[in-house]
Amino acid sequence: MAIPKDARINLSPEDIPKRWYNLASDLPDLKPPLNPGTGEVAKPSDFEPIFCKEIIKQEGSTERYIDIPEEVRDNLIYLNRPAPLQRAYRLEKALKTPAKIYFKREDMSPLGSHKGNTALAQAYYNAEAGIHTLTTETGAGQWGTALAMVSNLYDLDTTVFMVKGSYMAKPLRKTIINTYGAKIYASPSEYTEFGKKVLKEHPETSGSLGIAISEACELAAKDPGTNYSLGSVLNHVMLHQTVIGQETMQQMEIGEITPDYVVACTGGGSNFGGMVFPMLGKKIRGEGFKDTQFVAVEPKAAPSLTKGEFKYDFGDTGGFTPLLMMYTLGSEFIPNAIHAGGLRYHGMSPLVSAAYDSGMISARSYDQTATFEAGLLFARTEGIIPAPESCHALKGAIDLALDAKAKHEEKTIVFCLSGHGLLDLYGYEQYMDGTLPSSDIEN
Repeated sequence: MAIPKDARINLSPEDIPKRWYNLASDLPDLKPPLNPGTGEVAKPSDFEPIFCKEIIKQEGSTERYIDIPEEVRDNLIYLNRPAPLQRAYRLEKALKTPAKIYFKREDMSPLGSHKGNTALAQAYYNAEAGIHTLTTETGAGQWGTALAMVSNLYDLDTTVFMVKGSYMAKPLRKTIINTYGAKIYASPSEYTEFGKKVLKEHPETSGSLGIAISEACELAAKDPGTNYSLGSVLNHVMLHQTVIGQETMQQMEIGEITPDYVVACTGGGSNFGGMVFPMLGKKIRGEGFKDTQFVAVEPKAAPSLTKGEFKYDFGDTGGFTPLLMMYTLGSEFIPNAIHAGGLRYHGMSPLVSAAYDSGMISARSYDQTATFEAGLLFARTEGIIPAPESCHALKGAIDLALDAKAKHEEKTIVFCLSGHGLLDLYGYEQYMDGTLPSSDIEN
């Protein structure tokens, strides 16, 4: 039997994008960050205690395209870019759906996730600026792993604050991050003043991304040779991730694929933005994707889009960041502990938030029991164990495929498999033995 041309669509290294796409160029009336002390629009100098100048420049840019430095582009090959676009034939068969389901394989990076796309760029720019140390937060550990690994390419030291709940549930993340030469602390920690404060007030807390961000920012602000590196939320991170969507567009053109739905998980927004923004930009400009719907899928434990409020808020718990216009559950909100630690954040990227507020994208949320059920089905049909975060996008794609089945419609669904779940097997074990707790915010 001949292999269908859309079974797996690969690109060559020459096809790695040469420019990042910036959605800020095509979104009208974006609300700028504010200085929390003055209430006025934040200036570049407000970011200088924690970011290098090139990152600050990209954060405020409204240019449509920004060139990818040649060294960064070369190193994207090191992360196994371009990533394949693959059809989920066996999943379609199991669902008995007329829908076609495709997934972008970010799990095939040596890191196991999409996070290296921006880690490379941020490490490069900081090294060019003479910085010797980077600090960061991490939820599930994929972002901390990515920054730890690429820091070796640029002779940088890295300190990672990992959300305590995930740190305890995934001890091998510590081993991996240490293997790459970085330091790692469970957050909240005794290593920072803010961490000590949280521990004194909430000694039993499982932590949150907002707390971990505060600890990392505090460390960066104290040393001019140390900068903070962020894994999601801010515009420059969204920018660096758009290699995902640009590659996917090339692959859909080769495979003659016209998506009815493009689906990705959302926590801070980097995976969703990377996958969707290049296509959404074309839709806004009237250059394609006219009938495509973009679906963001988040956990019920941290449903910032579906239950949050669109307002100015801090990106962290301690109030170190500028105020960002975003959907938020409140910067002091600490979500229930879930295995999808990378989605366990109180707010949402300002760019994703603006697109949602304008009705350009839709959102839905799921309890973690439903997403692990989807992950188990995917493992047994496609042979890939997806990360708990990716299971949210997968669950969204499955529900759309089942809806197409109920309506006897031949829909085309493309989702982003943001990473593998080989370090998340405890969550699968809990699901299979019936001990996985509900993660709904109302419980």
